[in-house]
Amino acid sequence: MHRSLSLPSSRSFFPTRCPPTETGTWVPFSSSNFLSYAPKPRNLRSRVLCLTIQNNSARVVGRGDAVIIVDHGSRRTESNLMLNEFVEMFKNKTGYEIVEPAHMELAEPSIADAFQSCVQQGAHRIIVSPFFLLPGRHWNQDIPSLSAEAAKKHPGVSYIVTAPLGLHELLVDVMDDRIKYCLNHVAGDADECSVCAGTGKCRLH
Repeated sequence: MHRSLSLPSSRSFFPTRCPPTETGTWVPFSSSNFLSYAPKPRNLRSRVLCLTIQNNSARVVGRGDAVIIVDHGSRRTESNLMLNEFVEMFKNKTGYEIVEPAHMELAEPSIADAFQSCVQQGAHRIIVSPFFLLPGRHWNQDIPSLSAEAAKKHPGVSYIVTAPLGLHELLVDVMDDRIKYCLNHVAGDADECSVCAGTGKCRLH
């Protein structure tokens, strides 16, 4: 029988002994185990965000593990193909052996399809990573439900649904990069990016 690996309880999370951040520190939501951001006084010097998860399970992706990156899914083919591109980028960057795309709805491959593919490639533990920004209903209910249903067909394979992207300092850099690039395009100093190319949307109104 498969084992569902839930996110650690709030007692399993504690800040490491590194300096507090200038803007805040990561703390757990006791109700959902999702990490929230707690403001800190601005006179602190360190900019390091630190968090340690204390448990006895493997803490890294290794042999026998697989990652499924799940987005919402779209009726627009171009949007679905972008997930495939991201999965390839992720796989090349991390070096993980088994990484599969999945769409929660509206398109294939489904989460069940991705589970099947991972198991066929030798996975014994599957990490379902939602390509979602915030912890809404899809993360809280739909993706866990679909993952549990998919896992029923694969006894002996454990799985975990990880947190969505959430509040992360690197996302600030990504958004700032998008803003600057689009402004450069509007000013005539850059071509359209791969997201906006051919849509005519990146313009002043």
